[in-house]
Amino acid sequence: MNAHIFLPLAVLVVSQATFAQTPPPRLGPPPPPPPARNAPAPGQTGGPLAGLTSAQVSAFRDGLSVFRQIEIIDSGLGPIFNDVSCIACHNAPAIGGASRRIVTRFGLTTGDHFDPLTERGGSLLQARAIDPAFREIIPPEANTVARRVTTPLFGAGLIDAIPDATLIAAAAAQTTDGVHGRVSLVNDVTTGSQRVGRFGWKAQQATLLAFAADAYVNEMGITNRFFPEENAPNGNTALLARADQIQDPEDQVDATSGKGDVDRVADFMRLLAAPVRKPANATILAGERTFTSINCTACHTPALTTGVSPVAALANKNVPLYSDLLLHDMGTLGDGITQGTAGPRDMRTAPLWGLGLRQVYLHDGRTSSLDAAIKAHDGEATAARTRYTQLPDAQQKQLLAFLQSL
Repeated sequence: MNAHIFLPLAVLVVSQATFAQTPPPRLGPPPPPPPARNAPAPGQTGGPLAGLTSAQVSAFRDGLSVFRQIEIIDSGLGPIFNDVSCIACHNAPAIGGASRRIVTRFGLTTGDHFDPLTERGGSLLQARAIDPAFREIIPPEANTVARRVTTPLFGAGLIDAIPDATLIAAAAAQTTDGVHGRVSLVNDVTTGSQRVGRFGWKAQQATLLAFAADAYVNEMGITNRFFPEENAPNGNTALLARADQIQDPEDQVDATSGKGDVDRVADFMRLLAAPVRKPANATILAGERTFTSINCTACHTPALTTGVSPVAALANKNVPLYSDLLLHDMGTLGDGITQGTAGPRDMRTAPLWGLGLRQVYLHDGRTSSLDAAIKAHDGEATAARTRYTQLPDAQQKQLLAFLQSL
């Protein structure tokens, strides 16, 4: 097993400026872990799905333990990374949620072409390093810089269980207001097959295991069997040779369980309950009707349905996520970054469930106002945004109350 220390559930969210000043972790034995806290009750925010078997609850708890672990240099952290644990970025208002943590992507845009500057360490900037000499910078030739906030993981297993065919059919359906969602086709590194992406701001990952493996190597610098190669600081392989002293892949599969840390974290995310919606009242119900009448549902589909699953709690379930999980041209609300089949203006429709639990909105967390977030919508959302701005003040407030109830 890897050497780790543990982070308590109550964590502080720090600004990127503060984070950048944090000294690098030191070699040596980890301090004793703080007492573990129990997860919330089944079906509650931050707790496991209701209706799990005892074996599945055990898998959830094992994954929760790994999700809380702090990586150190001895366990493979770095040499460049963004944070030291999963919970550091997924903690609000409960473990598995979002946070104000920002990551940066960059590239070179020339006309309609986006170059992720892979040879310079792009498109993801790893903002920290185990030694200041290895720290990355945004290359001077980069003229596109985007920042993204953490996405919440509540109900991720239900999203994972929605069949590809459902999303493909949704993309093929006739729409109104010039809305034309399309699937993000990605290569799933865990199977080698082409799948429909659904996780991440650009729907760049198709499965939770791939999502976990990608996060381990790109956010914590932990190589694994799916991503066995380290990121070189700004693409400098000579510097990487000096910096990387731990044999790859660093996340080892346990011979008894057949699982590594990426598998256990995927288990935790898969079995994590969906956010709990607030009780409806007359104001919320009126806002929901307005949400539908101005056609926000063209992209924010109220519910999708899961398919067959070996986990009964995930099989054939109604998933009220308020998203079609498709890519849409968002005009000026796009982040300028190309990932896979998602272009610079394309963004995945963000699921709205759990919206009332968040502190900031939009992909870059630019606002704490839902009203401002709606008014920033562009591209295919222009017609719905315009209808919203033309609503009487009372109806706008009802719609915002509905969103806050999700």
